[in-house]
Amino acid sequence: MKNISKHLISLAILAFLVVPVLTLTANAQFDPGLNQVSNGLNNSLSNTDPRTVIGRIINMALGFLGVIAVGIILLGGFKWMTAGGNEEKTGEAKKLLGAGVIGLVIILSSWAIATFVINSLNTAVN
Repeated sequence: MKNISKHLISLAILAFLVVPVLTLTANAQFDPGLNQVSNGLNNSLSNTDPRTVIGRIINMALGFLGVIAVGIILLGGFKWMTAGGNEEKTGEAKKLLGAGVIGLVIILSSWAIATFVINSLNTAVN
């Protein structure tokens, strides 16, 4: 029974991560930069500033990590709610919540630093 629930949870997490990406890339008005990667052989990237491309890659990576951190927080909350008063399960849930919050703080601070550095490079060169 535990294996089935683990597989269902893994499938749900995968669906939450993949479906928004597929939905957003199907929308013609929203372009997170994935079309530029596919058109890179047609020299569309040669017209784009490398700092912009690196900034997009950093933002996408940190966004993905943020989704994972929020997922860890949600998993910790779910485990705490389903612990049923068991101290061992509650302790495990508290550790997950703490790790998720610390991870989210690290991700947000690294995003702020990266945004500051990229904006400073853009203003210094221009």
